[in-house]
Amino acid sequence: MRFGGRGRVVYTLLAPASALVAPAPALAVEYLTVGQAQAAIFPDADAFEARELSLDSAQQRALEAKLGGAVRARWPARLARRGGRLLGVLLVDEVIGKFERITFATGVDAAGAVRQVEILVYRESHGHEVRLPAWRKQFVGKTAASPLQVGEDIANISGATLSCRHVAQGVRRDLAVVEALRRAGALP
Repeated sequence: MRFGGRGRVVYTLLAPASALVAPAPALAVEYLTVGQAQAAIFPDADAFEARELSLDSAQQRALEAKLGGAVRARWPARLARRGGRLLGVLLVDEVIGKFERITFATGVDAAGAVRQVEILVYRESHGHEVRLPAWRKQFVGKTAASPLQVGEDIANISGATLSCRHVAQGVRRDLAVVEALRRAGALP
């Protein structure tokens, strides 16, 4: 407290600098495990086979050129089967939302179309609306030939623009990887 002119008392608030520049709270919500996601995406499967799918260097370069970004060579996957017949492939992938990673699963049927997309872990403080079933349903039936572009065939969610864009890019990448492996005969 200090005294101002004409008998006024002026109160000053002193706060530690750390209180003035407090970081935003870190959020991480795990909605589904990989096991729960595979059961949700392929409920009719009677077996899941864990397999590491690998792109050779030529496939990797071709996908990087097509997608305009880095594509990893190894992809942990789960093959969903019923009675030995392949129902599809589940890929677990990650993208950056605005600042933090979004972990999601893309289920691709045996014909190469998206069966379902599930958000497994969301770590951002905003944009969690990408988990809404109506938004994720837009991906169903999309293939590697689909644009998967926000504003074109994928709707945007106000306040979640980067999350929408990056999840769409991730699903596009997953479809391209599955398609390249199917063409090469690496998937049944």
